[in-house]
Parts: sequence; structure tokens; C-alpha cells
Amino acid sequence: MELNAQGIDCCINHVARILQGKDLRARNGKGFKYRARIESKTNVSNNLLARRFEVDEPNRKWVSDITYIRVGRSWLYLAVVIDLFSRKVIGWSLDNHMREGLILEAFNMAVSCRDIEKSVLLHSDRGVQYRGHEYQHALKEKGILCSMSRKGNCWDNAVMESFFGRLKVELIYAENYKTVEDIHAGIFEYIEIFYNKQRRHSAIGYMCPNEYEKQYNQLNVSTFCG
Repeated sequence: MELNAQGIDCCINHVARILQGKDLRARNGKGFKYRARIESKTNVSNNLLARRFEVDEPNRKWVSDITYIRVGRSWLYLAVVIDLFSRKVIGWSLDNHMREGLILEAFNMAVSCRDIEKSVLLHSDRGVQYRGHEYQHALKEKGILCSMSRKGNCWDNAVMESFFGRLKVELIYAENYKTVEDIHAGIFEYIEIFYNKQRRHSAIGYMCPNEYEKQYNQLNVSTFCG
């Protein structure tokens, strides 16, 4: 799709033959075995999203999650908020802890840059951070409806799982970062410069998130003016 957009006429099989001839392979993820967590029932919400990941306008359905990233002998934690309409990352936070403040920072970034005049549904897993009183209060204060995955069911938040999988394959495993400073810079560039502005996404017609939202806004302005 990227080559065709640049005016280079080719197909998947042609690219595959070139890769094979040069002994190149696409990057693939590492195996992961999911283990269900034992969690309390405090502040648990129903699965209102119910795997309905499609939406026809922005700021109606958001998803969020946390992932672990190893740097040398230590760990960093990345919290992300994505708008399901365009698959755009609208909020994120990276730190050396995974306390409630991590997801609040990502959440605050999201609400500060988006128009949430209409009702918004924000889906996550049942992690202790998302059940935290401060986070739940922030949702209620903004009038945002909380949805949570069923216990031990990672597929209820499949879009976030997919994003983290591609992030690790395309950036983390490939770069093998050794310092915290380098990984901060790398994730910023991946999200803000590559993913939102350049990376084509099959779920939105092989457009990048920013271009998809731009097209939507232009169509709505034209319809309104007409």
C-alpha cells in the first residue's frame, strides 16, 4: 500500500519475491502466554464495549491499557489511550512505575486535546490502576462512561493488545534500547511522528490516523456548508 501510494506499481507477491531473494523477513512478535489475574471486585465496571470496536465518529469510544518494556535490567511502563474511530493515540505516559498516576497522566493528555462534548466510553482491563478511586473520580468528573474487560479476557481489549504488539515488534525489539533516555525519545518519535502521522492502518482503509481524521473533518464541514 505504501509503495502504491508513492506511484510504484507492485503487488504483495512481487514484494514477497524481492524480500525472499534478499533473504529478508518481516519482523514478528514474541510468544506471550496470558495468565488471568486474581482481582478484587472494587470499582469493577461491566464490559459495555463488548468488542464493538467500530465507531463512525471520533470521541465516542476510547480504549486504554498498560504494557511493560524492559530496558537493560530495569522495567518501564507505558500507558496509552486510543480513539477507536481513527486508531489514533490521543494520550500516553511512560514512567518507571505503574501506579495510578501513570494512567491518569495518559488520560489527562487525552481529555486535554480532544472535544468530548458528547458521551465518551472509555474501555480498559480490570487492572488495579483502572479501578483506582482517583481514576474513577476523573472519569465521572468528565462525564466519561467506564467499561472493563471480562476477567481474564484480553481479547475484550484487542485493539490495545494489537497496538502494543506492533509497537514492540516495530520499535522495542528492533532497537533493543539500553537507556531510559533513548527509549523515551524512541517512543515519542514512534507515536507522535510515525504512528499518528505516517503509519497506514488496515482498519481505516490503509490511511494514517491523522489523515483519516482530517478527511472526516473535511467531509463534515462540506456537508454542513452544503
